[in-house]
Amino acid sequence: MKTLPQQIVSDKFYQTLNNGKIKCLLCRHYCELKDGQTGVCGVNKNENGQLVNLVYGKVAALNIDPIEKKPLYHFLPGTTALSLGTVGCNMQCSFCQNWQISQEHSVLQKDFVHPQQIVALALKYQTKSIAFTYNEPTIFYPYARNIALEAKKYGLKNVFVTNGVESEEVIRDMAGIIDAANVDFKAYDADYYRRELKAPFAVRETLVLMKKVGIWVEVTTLIIPGINDTPEHLKKIAGFIAQKLGVGTPWHLSAFHPDYKMKDRSSTPVMTLEKAYDIGKKAGLQFIYIGNVGVRKNITYCPHCHKTLIERLGYKVLSDRIKNGKCYNCHTKIPGIWNL
Repeated sequence: MKTLPQQIVSDKFYQTLNNGKIKCLLCRHYCELKDGQTGVCGVNKNENGQLVNLVYGKVAALNIDPIEKKPLYHFLPGTTALSLGTVGCNMQCSFCQNWQISQEHSVLQKDFVHPQQIVALALKYQTKSIAFTYNEPTIFYPYARNIALEAKKYGLKNVFVTNGVESEEVIRDMAGIIDAANVDFKAYDADYYRRELKAPFAVRETLVLMKKVGIWVEVTTLIIPGINDTPEHLKKIAGFIAQKLGVGTPWHLSAFHPDYKMKDRSSTPVMTLEKAYDIGKKAGLQFIYIGNVGVRKNITYCPHCHKTLIERLGYKVLSDRIKNGKCYNCHTKIPGIWNL
């Protein structure tokens, strides 16, 4: 496949090493690549001493989604996002629900989609944001970055839905470009990340740095029976969020359903999710939401006066009583991004 000029990554995202090798700086794998070698993501390649992003402009999935589906509950509620992804990933989750594209490394798309075309679609369908999702967006950050910069010209916001293995270099570059992120905190277990996900346990550093550079952050934990569903394990995650990110950080508790290579486990019982909810509340978290268990209500309450502020049914917002980022009743400031 012929390399396009746009696919050559800026040298700010790779380092030149000895003997023709380069070091990719897009994620915390920091792959050191010989000429002709591709990183663990399958889509970033050393070609003649330059980093080439093979999926630049090659969109594998494109949809318009409610922002609540990301899930982001404290970010422009009731709006839609133009959502896109490519093939490839820097993790190998055996339970991945998008494995058809995330675990695919062959770039089959023939059409090149320019960043301006993505933004034009967002404007045409009147979405308020563009979401980089479906597979891990840090592996196509050069493409996402150019889309996001173009989107900013038109007042659109930009969202990452990510596994949290971004490099420090990428996160610092995201400041002022990416507005919000939903980050998967899959387990509080470095061995599990290394053994089962084939990735470094970097999510804690990612979350802290994202918050530091001004990105609005929400956290999702997919609770898998027998892996991360014990009270001790969930206390560690909830405690980290409360202590390092703040009690106003939303925590999304998502139910596991058998998929891909993990079909030997049962779905997460609702009772397990409700116990996790209680654990989060005891840790001091103010905004906890349960998802992926069918259509159910998720309500944002004022942490001060406990009035209902946002009422959701599934991905639909039934009512929103937040006024200028504050509770309509007691005027307590509610953490989030509520306006463009």
